[in-house]
Amino acid sequence: MTEPHSKVGKDFPIAYYFLYLLPKNSFSRLCGIIAELHIPQLLLQPLIQSFIWIFKVDMSDALEPVTTYPTFNAFFTRRLKPEKRPIPMETNILISPVDGTIGQFGTIQDGHMIQAKGLDYTVADLLDDSARAREYIGGEYITIYLAPYNYHRIHSPVSGQIQHCAYIPGQLWTVSPLGVNNVHNLFPRNERIVSYVQTTQGECVVIKVGATVVGKVKVPYHSIETNCLKGQRTGVTLQHPYALSRGDEIGVFELGSTVICCFKPGQVRWNGISIGQSVKMGEAIGNFFYESSAAEHHDSSTST
Repeated sequence: MTEPHSKVGKDFPIAYYFLYLLPKNSFSRLCGIIAELHIPQLLLQPLIQSFIWIFKVDMSDALEPVTTYPTFNAFFTRRLKPEKRPIPMETNILISPVDGTIGQFGTIQDGHMIQAKGLDYTVADLLDDSARAREYIGGEYITIYLAPYNYHRIHSPVSGQIQHCAYIPGQLWTVSPLGVNNVHNLFPRNERIVSYVQTTQGECVVIKVGATVVGKVKVPYHSIETNCLKGQRTGVTLQHPYALSRGDEIGVFELGSTVICCFKPGQVRWNGISIGQSVKMGEAIGNFFYESSAAEHHDSSTST
């Protein structure tokens, strides 16, 4: 187990040490198993309703009534009414891939990205691929945190196709402010799935970061998933590229976590977003300088 990293002039909160001692991966795996149990509705519904009340979950956007979910995980990974998350018609708009809160964004300077005040990490460590990471130096990144009350499906911020992805095993520290402000190298330390999206303006990446209590992170285009017992780093090349339009689903968190998107130099210009801003999937967060392509063919059909 890695020792806690001290920070000059700051003591760690007590909760940090509790989390440090907690067997985070095993505990999270257990939480995932429990969340998938088919328990009687007489017990399940009070559990779901309590969660909704405690975390102030807005169920007006949900596609299905709360009484229809057979498991807690089915409720947590609920789908939304399509009209609640319209996709902008303009093809050069970069959209938020998730509902959440912007933690950090900006330029990848000398290969470094900001985690929190006084803490940073490198894109090479995040991707676990030094050669590929060099292509992102001078580009842009954005980190979006998903709280328990958020919608927990992940969508593509751009149009293109996925040909490669990778599962990178690791720990499962919390990605809440407790973890972000205290755990050194948090995102590269945690397990994650990296989706490489090929666009007409080059490759960009969507990284889905696991966290404490997250049972699994899954993707629709391959059987790869996180939080596997004795998981091994796995790189995947799809036999048939997975075509995407903006807003198409590319993953799901079985309980909450964080998404990080990285872009190469010249791909992105932000549109006045700010740290701490709440965003919803499909909301414009910047411009992505790509031209119309065959991969855009159903953008208009999914827009409202």
